This record gives sequence, C-alpha cells and structure tokens, in this order.
Amino acid sequence: MSKNGTPNGSPWTKLSGPNLGYVLEMYDLFMQSPESVDAELGELFKQYGAPSTDENMVDFSAAGQVDPNHLGKVLAAVQLADAIRAHGHLAADIYPLNDRPKDSTRLDPSSYGLTESDLIEIPASLLMKNAPKDIQNGLQVIEHLKSFYTDKIAYEFAHIINPQERQWIQSKIESSSMKLTLSTEERKALLKRLSEIEGFEKFIHRTFVGAKRFSIEGLDTLVVLLDELVRQSEKQKTKQILIGMAHRGRLNVLTHIINKPYDMMFADFAHVPNESFLPKDDSLKITTGWFGDVKYHMGATHTAKSGLKVKLAYNPSHLEVVSPIVTGQTRAAQEETTKTGVPSQNSKAAYSVLIHGDAAFPGQGIVTETLNYSRIRGFQTGGSIHIIANNMIGFTTEYYDSRSTHYSSDPAKGFEVPVVHVNADDVEAVIAVARLAFEYREQFGKDILIDLIGYRRFGHNEMDEPLVTNPTMYHAIHKHPTVRALYGKQLVTEKVVAEDEVKKLETEVQKTMQAAYDRVKEVPHAEHQDIVIPEVVLNGYPEVPTGVKEETLVKMNAELLSWPSDFSAFKKLEKILKRREEPFKGKGKIDWAHAETLAFGSIIQEGNPIRLTGQDAQRGTFAHRHLVLHDEKTGAELVPLHHISDAKASFVVYNSPLTEAAVLGYEFGYNLENEKALVIWEAQYGDFANMAQVMFDQFISASRSKWGQKSGLVMLLPHAYEGQGPEHSSARLERYLQMAGENNWTVANLSSAANYFHILRRQAKMLGEETMRPLIIVSPKSLLRHPLVGAAVEDLTTGQFETVLEQPGLGEQTDKVERILLASGKMAIDLADKVKDGKDFDHLHLIKVEQLYPFPSEKIQAIVERYPNAKEIAWVQEEPQNMGSWTFADPYLRDLAGTKSVRYIGRVKRSSPAEGDGETHKIEQSRIIEEAVSR
Repeated sequence: MSKNGTPNGSPWTKLSGPNLGYVLEMYDLFMQSPESVDAELGELFKQYGAPSTDENMVDFSAAGQVDPNHLGKVLAAVQLADAIRAHGHLAADIYPLNDRPKDSTRLDPSSYGLTESDLIEIPASLLMKNAPKDIQNGLQVIEHLKSFYTDKIAYEFAHIINPQERQWIQSKIESSSMKLTLSTEERKALLKRLSEIEGFEKFIHRTFVGAKRFSIEGLDTLVVLLDELVRQSEKQKTKQILIGMAHRGRLNVLTHIINKPYDMMFADFAHVPNESFLPKDDSLKITTGWFGDVKYHMGATHTAKSGLKVKLAYNPSHLEVVSPIVTGQTRAAQEETTKTGVPSQNSKAAYSVLIHGDAAFPGQGIVTETLNYSRIRGFQTGGSIHIIANNMIGFTTEYYDSRSTHYSSDPAKGFEVPVVHVNADDVEAVIAVARLAFEYREQFGKDILIDLIGYRRFGHNEMDEPLVTNPTMYHAIHKHPTVRALYGKQLVTEKVVAEDEVKKLETEVQKTMQAAYDRVKEVPHAEHQDIVIPEVVLNGYPEVPTGVKEETLVKMNAELLSWPSDFSAFKKLEKILKRREEPFKGKGKIDWAHAETLAFGSIIQEGNPIRLTGQDAQRGTFAHRHLVLHDEKTGAELVPLHHISDAKASFVVYNSPLTEAAVLGYEFGYNLENEKALVIWEAQYGDFANMAQVMFDQFISASRSKWGQKSGLVMLLPHAYEGQGPEHSSARLERYLQMAGENNWTVANLSSAANYFHILRRQAKMLGEETMRPLIIVSPKSLLRHPLVGAAVEDLTTGQFETVLEQPGLGEQTDKVERILLASGKMAIDLADKVKDGKDFDHLHLIKVEQLYPFPSEKIQAIVERYPNAKEIAWVQEEPQNMGSWTFADPYLRDLAGTKSVRYIGRVKRSSPAEGDGETHKIEQSRIIEEAVSR
C-alpha cells in the first residue's frame, strides 16, 4: 500500500477508527483493480492519494483481533471515544461552586448501544494511539479518556480546521502532560503565593473599610496563571509581555505581577504621595498625567532581572476596549522599523495577554473585532493569550440574561481559537493550562483562550451587597472556602506541610503588609494643590520649517514613477500617475495625493517609519492615493516608496478589515509603543469614525492628562458637503472640537495640498518629543483634485504649516473691506472659487482657517486689525449651525472682534447633518455662498 501522506484539505483527515480502516482496504483494492471500487471513491483516491495513518490516534494493526460481526460495536466505541473528546467539557468539574448542571448523556456507553463487556472485548489501540501499557481494552480507554476530559480542565478544539493543531492538542491531553508533578518546594511556594494574593485583599478590606478595589477573590489563581506565563517567557527569552485587563483583580496584578510595592499601593489608598516608595533600581516605571485617574485604571511596567518587561496597559471602565490597543503595542514591540521596506517582525519577541470579563467577552463587539484581525497580515501578532476572568456574573446580571451561548467563551470558536476551561480552585490545573497556552502560541502562532472559571466573593465593588440581587449564588459563596484554604488543606492532607505552617504563612503575610502600611502612615498627607498643566504641553507645537529641497523632490518623484521593466501596471492608472512628472516641468500643480506621497517619502528619508491603515487605504477611498500598485497580469504588488533612495525607515500601508473601533485602537497602541513612527488611520468616510468614538473619548483625547501617555497618532476623516446625503457628508467635526482642551490634540480642516504636506512633516518632526500630540485632519473628497487646492513645487520646498491662509487678490484695498469671511476646508474653496478674480468683491476679505484647534486667534486678530472699516466678521460653514465648527469658534471670534459684529452664515440647526437630495443640497449651498459674498 502507498505510504503517501494525506494532503491538506483531504477528506481523509476526518476519518478515524473503522471508517478509516475500511477506506484503507478500499485503497488497496483500488491499487490492484481500480474498476472494482466505487467510481466516486476512485476519483477521491486519484485526487488525494492514500489515507495516511501516521497522524491518527489509533492503530489498525489490531483490527484483525476483532470479530467481523462486532464491527458495529467497534464503530460505536470509536464514536463514544470521539464524543468524550468533543463533549467531555459538558460533564467536566470546572465550576468551583458546583452550581451548573453537568451533561454526561453523550458520554454514557449505553447511549451508543454498548455495555462494559462490549468495551472490554475491543483492543485499546483501536480507540487510542500510544495508550499507556496498563490500558489494555476499550473500557479502560473510555475511563482513561474521561479522566482527562471531564476533570478540572475541559477542552474545546473540534472546531479547529487544521488537523495538525487538533492532533497536537489531543496528544498533549492524552499523553498526561496536563497532569503536573510539582516538587514539594514548588507546592510550598504556591501556597505562599496564594497567601500573598489573598492576604493583600484581606488587608485592604480590613484597613481601608469600604474602599473600592474590585477584589480578585474567587479568581485568585489568575495571578498564579500570570506567574507561570512570566516563568515560561523568561525561559524562552521573550522580551515583553503586554497585559490588558479590566479593573477586577487589577490591583492584585499590579502588586504581584508588575511588582508595585505594597507600601506604594497602600499610599494610594491612604491618599498620601507614593513617589518615595518607588523602587530605586528603575525596575518599575509608572507614568501619570496632571488630571489623574482612579487607581484601578492605572498601569505600569516592570523590568525583571532577566530583562523581561511586563506591561499592564492603562484602561478606563470601557472594559474590553483596551484589547486592540494592547495588540497594537505588541505588534510595535515585535517590529524592527529602522530599515526600508516592510518592517521585519519577530512574533516571539513579545506577546499580549488579554484578560476579559465573562459578561463582556460575548457582549462587547470589540472582542470579535480584535479576534477577527488576529491572523490578518497587517495586524497579526503571532497569537494572543486570552483569559476570561470568569466570575459567572456581570455586575448583578446572571448568565441567562447575559448571553445566548452556553459558555461566555463561545464567540472565540468562530475564529478557530482553542478554548480551555479550568476550575480556578485547582491551582495546579491552572498552571498546566498556562503552560499549554504558552506552548500552543509558540507552536502555531495563533490565539488561544483560557476560560478561568471561579466566582466573585464580594459584590461588584466592596460597597455593594450582592445578596440583594443574587441571593442563591452568594449564599453558596459565603459557605465556600477560599482557594488558599483549599490548597492548604490539600497539602496538609498530603503531608506536604503541617497545619500550623499554613497559619504561620498567613500571619507572616499580614505582618509584611502591616509593616508596609506603617511606613505609609509616616508620610504626611499632601496639601491640596491646583492642577498644573506642563508648560511644554501648553506651549503647543513650535513653528518649524518643513520645506524639502527641490532636487530631493525631483529625484524622489522620478524614483516613484520608475518601475521594474517586468512590472505591468494598469495602463489607465499608469497614465494618471505619470502626470505627476508635469509639475516638475512647470506644468500643472501637485494635487493632494501627490503631496502626501512626497511627504511620506521625505519623512522616511529623515528616519521616521510610517504605518498607514484604513479601509481601502492602499488605493484610497476616492481612487486618489495608489501607494500600492498591482501588476495587471500577475496581481503582484509594488510599493514605490520601498524603492526611493536615502530612505532610513520602513513604510507600510495596509487595507484594514471593515472595523473602526478595534483598528483605530490598534494604531493608537502601536504609536504608544513606537513613538517615532508616524502612524495614520484613515476612515473610509469621516462619519465611520462614529464606530470608534470610545477610542477618541477614552484614549486619544485624554490619555496624556489621565495617564501621562504621549501619542502622535494621525487620523484622516474625509468630510465635505457634496450632495451625498447625511452619512457621507459630515465627519462630525464638532465632536473633536468639543473634546479639545489643554492642547490635547490638533484639529485641522485643510484647503491646501501644500499645507497638508507641511502638517504631515511637522507632525513627524514632533514625534517622540514632549510636544507631540495627536492630529485630526478633516480631509477632502472632491478637493483631492481641485485646482485651487493644488501646490506649486516651490510651495513644498520652502515654508511651514500655516494655521491660516489669506485669499490672494482679495482684501488688498484695506479701507474698502466691510466684511471678513472665515471658513475652512471645502467651504473655504467654494468661497475662493466664487471670488477668485477679486472683481466686485472689494468689500470682502477671506481668511481660510486651516487649523481649528488650537484656534489661531492671534494670527486672525492681526489680519482683522488691518481692516479698520470692517463692520462684521462672518463665520461661513457648510454644516448645520449646531454642528461643525461655529459654536467652537464663536467665543474666540467675539474675543478678538472688538467693536465688529460676529455673524454666522450657513445652514440652520438640524437634527440630521445633511440633505438627502442632491439638488436640494446644491440650492442650499448656493444660498450660503451668495449670502456670504453679497453686500
């Protein structure tokens, strides 16, 4: 018989037991006489070759020992064994409170028409490959499998398509490697660790009565699990572990995994300065903002003696939103960006541990968004280790009101993520699961999920009385011993420790904590101080020259348009791109996308890597960008920016999945980790950013003031009223202006390709500096190719970003100007188009406000003061009066107007951002422009 291996995608991979044996017999017959085999089966043999028994878990050499009349019994036994593997989790002992029904109907031999006698007559090797020597028959195999699949660890992996993955997991389970054998010293150390974990919570509960801490109790072994991941990481010389988690158990993780000292933590509870307790060896790094945050949202970084860095990400109460940020940080930690082309990635250098709540995991869409991109080339990190910190309740909501699935972990199965459920009261089982998860990620570079099932000893917080809403659960919890007590009793029973040693450990831990608190009590309470914003933040961006030498631009432009001779670009696109030669020959202007590409090239030549993502970002939503070219014949990709000379950093542009919140969070995280990278996220349409609003609210706008985190993330939000209806007109500019304060970010609505070039270069120059901050650009649609937006070559070779631009040819007779118009973006260009020849418009001057925040009041005032006879200042916008930038700009204008009146010209207040009918839009837009320019 042929020994050919079974190819991927083969129908044979799903065969086992007698079914596989039958097919093997048919293959032998086929090789001797092809016509004697069913035609359809023969076609399968021709296509896929022989089934291979090498990867199957049974041995068919014993098939001859079975009475042919009993073949049906063998098949039933195989089905039973497979059912244990696939459904054993339903009967497993994974609930510490033992308050969920177990379903063992699929594991009962009688359900398959089998008796114990039937099973005894079946050789063990037919049901299990490499069975232990003491396992001789089918009955012993079934009991053996039950001991693996229905104990304190339960497994779900039948949903994984790759047979190698399934077989690897199955072999790990059935080879007994999940049954740990720890030394006496290791078990004693575990008991000590549990005493520290529990003792920390008890000390705070007793010392700071009623203080919120979101206790870990009931899931104490979460710390043990993380301890093991740290140990395994140090063995493999991993450089970083990045942890994202909600507030439940966070303080315990900060203390015992991130090694924030007890006295430093107690100082936070006592409201005294904690700086004096910061370790002097720089092993702990904590950043803080001037406005601050509650202690259970804070993060920190610990550097171990081995060099391993463990980071706990800062996280607000929108529980799961930190997950994409941490994965973005992880990708940045894995990448080397100092060379040209695509960054080199080492996925084993760093990995993320994402700790979820059991109600939030199925309830929050951001979870599935994060899982969805876990194997996409621009976003994969070689697998995250997910942990559901499962306390079997969401605030006060029971599981039956919380989800439509059996387990809270079930959404992960749709992404082929193996799921391992473990009883949080079994300390050694938790360690075994941690090792399995780490090894699986190392082996397959994929996500894996640990469902750590415990309970919550107290209410949602320590001031909450859970008996009010969940009496049955909490009567059971009050009677249930802690995991430290259970493990201590187990070790006493097994004579590993004496009972008085268990009590002594608890006493010693409390003494250690009391000593730490005594040190805190010696620190006087800090006097109330006014919030002080750092001067470097208040000063904002300096004015920096951002021009690029003409010879540099000429050379770069030529290189961008020089493709390999064997590359066949789409002819129509080639013709369009070749037009980019003309501005350097004195013909035409540089449009928006051309200016962007030249800016990108100059930025990587100066050493800043660039990462741009978004839906259809490679081409651009409006078919304008074309940073990635495709061979018309082969589909091969060409990135011209990878081939320019003098580049000193990487460049990538990725089309993202149809996801806003998680991808924007990912890019924010990437920039946090790599501050020197110009990271850009582009919304397909500006209003799509609605789906990512939590990222703007909780992180991008406020991370520095809350947590001291700097970011230079750039967000491009296409915006303009062009008759395309409510959802494709407004980027909801007003929202970003409403959140503007303390120089937290820059908001720009540009009307000039040259200004776009300069603002990108200014942003890159500030990366990594204390002055850096995010940049929101309300980017154009039809203006992408508008002649009034285009730039001359000299506009890029000199100058800098201008926060305001004046309309040339207008306002030259200063004594005749009666009205000063201010507008931004497309409205500024519509007005400029109307008054471009200046004829009959001596009464007007037009100021294009390019930067809305920080509002350029001084520059506008200097211009206004040139016109002594001006009677009014008019703000003109395309958005309704209650939207856009009017309500933001209004108070600034009144402050600088002096005796001049301030007027709004635009649409009236509306509930919807734009007209749904294109013709109605044109009429209204025309009315606004006429009102703005008329005497």
